[in-house]
Amino acid sequence: MKFHIHQTITINMIKIQSISNSSVFQIGTSGIIKPFSTLSNSGGFTQVAPLPVSTTQAQEHSTL
Repeated sequence: MKFHIHQTITINMIKIQSISNSSVFQIGTSGIIKPFSTLSNSGGFTQVAPLPVSTTQAQEHSTL
C-alpha cells in the first residue's frame, strides 16, 4: 500500500535547547528514519579531552 502525502508547514520561529548524537529532529512526515552517525573532529583537537570535573569540585571552584 502506498500513500502520497502533501502538506505545507510554516514555522515562524523554532527554539532547540540541545541536540545530542542520538537526537531525531523531524518536521513533517517520514516513511522511514534510517540511523546515520558520523564522528568528526571539527575543532582540530590533537589530544584527548581532560576528565570532567565533578559537581562538588565545580561548586568549590566557583566559590573561590
